[in-house]
Amino acid sequence: MTETSAIRSHLERRFETHRVVFWHDPEGEYAADLDSLALDGVEIVSVADDEYAVKNRLLHLEPEAKFLVYRPGIVPAGIGNWLLDLELAYGVFTADRASLVQQELGLTADGIGEIVQSHEKFYRAPKRVQSLKALLDADDDVRLLQAKMSVVLLGQREHSLLEITRTLLIENAGGANAKYGALVEYGLDHFYWQGVGSIYGYTSSSPSLDDFVLWVFRRAIDGFKSERPGGLRNIQLDFASLRNDRRSEKAMTTLARRAAGDLDYASTIQDASFRDLLGNDLFEEVDQKIIRDLAHAVADRAVTAREVTEVVRGRQSSFWIDGYRRLYAAIGSASDLLTALSAVSLSMQSFDEGLERYRSEWFRIDQFYRQFTYAARTAEHTGPLEGLRAQVESFYANKFLYTLGAAWQQHVDGVDRWRSALLRPQTSFFADHVRPITRDGRRKAVVIVSDALRYEVADELGSRIRQEDRFDATLDAVLGVLPSYTQLGMAALLPHTTIGHSSKGDLVDVNGQSSAGTDNRSKILAGVRGTAISAENLLGMTRDEIRELYRQHQVLYVYHNRIDATGDKQGTERQVFEAAEKTLEELVDLVKRLASADATNILVTADHGFLFQDSALDEAGYLSVAPQGDDIVVQARRYVLGTGLKADPAFKTFTSAQLGLDSNYEVQIPKSIHRLRLRGSGARFVHGGAALQEIVVPVLAINKKRKSDTRLVNVEILPESDKITTGQLVVKLFQTEPVSEKVQPRTVRAGLYVGETLISNHALLVFDQESTDKRDRYQSAIMLLSRDANDYNNRAVEFRLEELIPNTSQWRVYAKAMYTLKRSFASDFDF
Repeated sequence: MTETSAIRSHLERRFETHRVVFWHDPEGEYAADLDSLALDGVEIVSVADDEYAVKNRLLHLEPEAKFLVYRPGIVPAGIGNWLLDLELAYGVFTADRASLVQQELGLTADGIGEIVQSHEKFYRAPKRVQSLKALLDADDDVRLLQAKMSVVLLGQREHSLLEITRTLLIENAGGANAKYGALVEYGLDHFYWQGVGSIYGYTSSSPSLDDFVLWVFRRAIDGFKSERPGGLRNIQLDFASLRNDRRSEKAMTTLARRAAGDLDYASTIQDASFRDLLGNDLFEEVDQKIIRDLAHAVADRAVTAREVTEVVRGRQSSFWIDGYRRLYAAIGSASDLLTALSAVSLSMQSFDEGLERYRSEWFRIDQFYRQFTYAARTAEHTGPLEGLRAQVESFYANKFLYTLGAAWQQHVDGVDRWRSALLRPQTSFFADHVRPITRDGRRKAVVIVSDALRYEVADELGSRIRQEDRFDATLDAVLGVLPSYTQLGMAALLPHTTIGHSSKGDLVDVNGQSSAGTDNRSKILAGVRGTAISAENLLGMTRDEIRELYRQHQVLYVYHNRIDATGDKQGTERQVFEAAEKTLEELVDLVKRLASADATNILVTADHGFLFQDSALDEAGYLSVAPQGDDIVVQARRYVLGTGLKADPAFKTFTSAQLGLDSNYEVQIPKSIHRLRLRGSGARFVHGGAALQEIVVPVLAINKKRKSDTRLVNVEILPESDKITTGQLVVKLFQTEPVSEKVQPRTVRAGLYVGETLISNHALLVFDQESTDKRDRYQSAIMLLSRDANDYNNRAVEFRLEELIPNTSQWRVYAKAMYTLKRSFASDFDF
């Protein structure tokens, strides 16, 4: 609305109840606008030293007509004003901008006019005024008016001090100042700092955002302690909101890093114990200190595995966890590994006992090593782990790989034929695992063959599958073929009567047919109404296309190759554990896609396992002798194929018949975990030999159920009183059962409410404890009451646990408990 139209609107309302309106314009600034007012039925009379004539016309000549009497210039005072009696009777209109704006805004509270007048520049822009009007309520006072003027300049709608501060801090963190500059330009910066002083407690003779940020972080370091009545609870609550809200989380990260540098915070915790810092996540330096000290403590055996687990678990809610999650994971895995190695016995009394102990307990050490190495290699900062990494590498290679390899080799040396009374042979995989599913012709089977999916990786895959709703997975094992390499292992998994090396070296024939490649395997599977496809091609298909492929065949083999493709190349072999992680993700995806296409019986297996160590092998890791024979057809890192092979103590030699193969070749395997020297190939990642890691081949049977079988863990509220008498309430919470694959963690947010009004902080709590000991499953929610809580004394208050509605940013109530707020005036001083 323009100023002229505002004047017209005001005058029209005045003429609804008055016949005559007097308008004083001392500066004469509206004289040119009189004709444009266009007031219906109103005569405009301009006074020019003819007051008596005007008065006569109003009272005697035209006593019924409506007049706007415009008086420019200075109006005489007292009896010098001939129109004074009429002005007193009808009132005087003054077109000052403050009055007009106040009228347009519809506000009547005391002091509104003064605020409008003192911020005249703000109200010059009609668009700004209209934006402000959309935010106003009729009973807004001067404080709310200024707050809403501020948010118009900031380009937002929320006018609380918290939301204004959030916007200004986000801008400050980004190195800009245009929004704060607008407050300064329009004279609202003083209002902002007055609010910050009275509500947050920050005062300064020359306030600035940079200074305010440092003040806030100093107070946070001190735990927001203060002698100020009521303490610093409001800034404490809002500081938590600023840090935990996604809108300002990134900005607060930037500001915290800046403040930590300015305050030299790292030096203040240099001598602190990591145990003293566990409840602190104010600055990034805290996590760095904890990680550095915890890694040293694990390496020095100065901390128990249980304590490490609790520290790692507790730090998952740190403000900085995204940058340090993998470092914590690495330390946790290293602790598990070193603890297991300190107690493990690697002795065995027989070949079958060795197989049983590996698949029931020893494989965990390989799993811990993979998890440690993956986390350490992919962490953003690896420096704190260097000492721990060296110890893990030494212990894993020397105390586990070499010791286990030597102990196991004694029993390998004693076997005459490659077979076990405990594990079925890999060559009978189809007969033992696939045919029982498809025998009656009504059920179908899907087999996913993941190249080099080691037993310990398959164990983790089973756990991830079981965490999916309506999925179950059972892990079994078979005795892998020798040599444990791809072509032979893949052939062993196919339906066959005979299997053996072809005349072309390490290629393998099944029933006299080549088994190399997906096309040849499809031809072999055609005999059992089956076909083969690569995982890559299957992942590129739609659900309907997969469903049609599944419908057309009784048996479907899906070939996946990431671990072996990565590890078998010298340039990428050190990335094999990254490939294992990617494999786990892809296999879960494959299983879910197949299940959505109606597959209910899915088997995941491998052609062979592998040996791997991230550190370079020393001389002791290689054989000092080379194989000898009449005809050496294939020489790999871990096996030799040929005829007339010369016996040597460094090798275990088998005939094809001893290995159950239809071939004229003999096979030699380097003993224990030793490698043959070869140019141009990697030595860290190997397979082909008889080590337990290479020949205990997983078979993971996966079934999809009809009914949901996963749920979130239950949490109970255990109030110790039904009254709140101080500014802080501690509520005990209990996780009723351990977390497991089917009972999953629950994340809740706690808060105190009166109706839908929050009167406390929000506390985010994660219930993910796996312990069976009830004492480990208690947590406490610490609720700090805001100053607004004083308005609800003697009222019912609801302690509420809320959880996110899946796939939304909305919260719903999970559990609640009722309290009565009973605070005395003295409780304002109890912080």
